[in-house]
Amino acid sequence: MNSKNILVLILFLIGSFIHAQNYNDVLRLSEESIITNARFLGMGNAANSFSNDLVSGFFNPAGIALLRKGEIDFGFNSNSFNNNSILFNSSDVAKNSSSRWNQIGIVLPVPTSRGSLTFAFGYNISQDFNKAINFNGFNSSNNSMIQDLASYNDDIAYNLALSYPLYDKNKKYIKDTTLINGRLNQKGNISNKGKISNWYFTVGIEIDKDVFLGGTISILNGEFFKVRDYWEEDTKDLYPGNLLLDPSEPKTADFQKFYFRDRLDWDLSGYEFKIGLLSKLNENINVGLSVRFPRVFSIKEVYSIYASSTFRNSFWEDSPPESKIEYDITTPYEYTGGISYKNNNFLVALDAKLIDYASGEFSFGFDKDVRLDKNKEINDLLRTVLNINIGGEYLIPDLGFTVRAGLMYKPSAFKDDPSDFDKKFITFGLGYKLSKKLNFDIAYAYGWWKDFGDNYGSNLSRVHQEINVGNLLTTIKYFF
Repeated sequence: MNSKNILVLILFLIGSFIHAQNYNDVLRLSEESIITNARFLGMGNAANSFSNDLVSGFFNPAGIALLRKGEIDFGFNSNSFNNNSILFNSSDVAKNSSSRWNQIGIVLPVPTSRGSLTFAFGYNISQDFNKAINFNGFNSSNNSMIQDLASYNDDIAYNLALSYPLYDKNKKYIKDTTLINGRLNQKGNISNKGKISNWYFTVGIEIDKDVFLGGTISILNGEFFKVRDYWEEDTKDLYPGNLLLDPSEPKTADFQKFYFRDRLDWDLSGYEFKIGLLSKLNENINVGLSVRFPRVFSIKEVYSIYASSTFRNSFWEDSPPESKIEYDITTPYEYTGGISYKNNNFLVALDAKLIDYASGEFSFGFDKDVRLDKNKEINDLLRTVLNINIGGEYLIPDLGFTVRAGLMYKPSAFKDDPSDFDKKFITFGLGYKLSKKLNFDIAYAYGWWKDFGDNYGSNLSRVHQEINVGNLLTTIKYFF
């Protein structure tokens, strides 16, 4: 195969399948997690106005000042992710799961002559990136990833003998072209894993009778891994032995398969600050208000590609150098208000959280103009949402059990998405006092929504997804 103009190398660096940081990366770090502790998850995480617990800092830090006893908490989280996908009317299923200790910490009330002062220190895994998708279908249209790569004069297609250069009469390079014209079977799988961990310090104080103020500072760290395996295969022998994909290379006869694998690795670090106010209006009703300030994440990213092509009598490989880059992402403000009503053994609560996803941004890294373009795309595609959490609990005195249930509704962050793309959860929980000093809580949350993803281009090879997730959370509390 003949060498090409240096222009192609430049185009390779900006080609469509060299990973480009975009709105998905900002959204991944901005979306609200449901992982808290078992009591509050069982109540739909509607805890802003009464969160008298180690994890008050994740709802309303002022709530920690409601505690008069010290406690030590341990938590365990197990989750499952199920994705039913459809590509060109062919369905497939992918599953992924993870289980780990997700929480440990201590609450330390300080003796005071009036009011209250309470501190909390802890570790929590607040975000789990566990996801998966499988797909397999025949694309009868005249498009493919091979053609998409060739249209960008991408070196991957060229080095795999799937495209070849065109020259004018003066032997000046014009562009790459390919004889592939769609009608290939397309299949693949994508797996996401990783987490965000919080080391946090919370302080709450009663600033006036039945009025509480609190704050939380968190140090964040974590990782994210995404691996995609993708194939395009000539299952109907539409590119037979008498067709050379590169007319100058006899070994490109009888195309059989194209394989593309890319991997994205993140190393994350950052910080977070949250303040809250809580007031007991009377013996039955509490109200709360909290603000989570934008979190700033510093990301060290490594992106790698391996690709290959298979012909009847030859095999071609390509593995471009790894791409390494560092940049910062700043997430939106979050404003939450809550109200709760407690009467004897019954408690019901409602929270509403306002998040302007369009205000998330790449705050450092890249050239200024590139960063502005990326942030404009975020602003054009994303919107402000209002998340709703409702929950309640009831203590059954004769049995010593507390039963809980809740609902969570999280509208899609994308403008004009239908309601099918909104995330809905139902939750259930159970608590039991094992002794005067030991509590056990367990909760389960089930969520469902729709999504889609494009293998290349826009709506050319689109995988439609129906997602359902489950989270099982247990918490043990020791009081002292």
